[in-house]
Amino acid sequence: MLVRAVTAPGLRRLCRARRGSAPVCFPLHRALLGVRGAEAAALLQGLLTNDVTQLAAGGAPPALYAHALNVQGRCLYDVILYRLHESTGEEPQILLECDSSVLESLQKHLKLYKIRRKVDISPCPELSLWAVIPGEQAGDASSSLPKCAGQAVLLTPDPRTEVMGWRLITKKGENPSEILPGSEVGNIQDYHRHRYKQGIPEGVKDLPPGVALPLESNLAYMNGISFTKGCYIGQELTARTHHVGVIRKRLLPVCLAAPLPPAGIPEGAEILTESGKPAGKFRAGGGELGIALLRLAHMNEPLCLSVGGEQVKLSANTPQWWPKTAAK
Repeated sequence: MLVRAVTAPGLRRLCRARRGSAPVCFPLHRALLGVRGAEAAALLQGLLTNDVTQLAAGGAPPALYAHALNVQGRCLYDVILYRLHESTGEEPQILLECDSSVLESLQKHLKLYKIRRKVDISPCPELSLWAVIPGEQAGDASSSLPKCAGQAVLLTPDPRTEVMGWRLITKKGENPSEILPGSEVGNIQDYHRHRYKQGIPEGVKDLPPGVALPLESNLAYMNGISFTKGCYIGQELTARTHHVGVIRKRLLPVCLAAPLPPAGIPEGAEILTESGKPAGKFRAGGGELGIALLRLAHMNEPLCLSVGGEQVKLSANTPQWWPKTAAK
């Protein structure tokens, strides 16, 4: 796929907004799938929860979060879309970020619905993806910025929530510190801990394909759905749930009283209240942090999880970045 390097317009703004902290770049083990052609947006519009036409037309931020659902309205793939073309006069070029383990599956899914559309769908192994999150290190990161902005394929705010920083796409092998002076490369486990602390799901462990429901997974809170765009696969159940306005379970960040064992916790392990009532299911975690699907009626109660035959206490909380109208 032909990729044109573009100047990262927000480079100075990123560091200036985080004055007194150095950005940390995390190499993400996620894949990029290129969708290119005159009918690229039309193809994706019918398969994803968000309004792709606004992204493709330009004038909007160059990144968009969305889910691809099955016909039952359950999540198959969580994706971030990136617009590479700068104007409507150029041939549309869109990148889809996805869990690397489902790259081939996602490509087949798109090709199944491509039919005769003039669209090229191919992986982009020549590109690397980074998460850029402000660190807590002292010093003014903006002081080391060059007079001209650095070069990247794309540098854009994470479309889900500002607490997730920015997304950086570079050519394979490029050093992010040359694009973002003053930054440092971080441990990917620290990135996941940050995600769990904020309650941000990402990938097949957090969002089991064919199991996770988009609104229970906080898709609306993460700017990942349009309720006015029209039809797409899985829309009926999602729209009905939204208009009824009753969501009894949500993904929430949880903190365990003890770190997870090296072997981890089985996917979907049941979480109970102190009285033994089912409260939800554990999805994934690292150390003492994790993410779980919990009944909102029990989220403020003492909870426990069975680990190796022992009961480990855990607590849940509502992320500060949630809308003020969200359940507390």
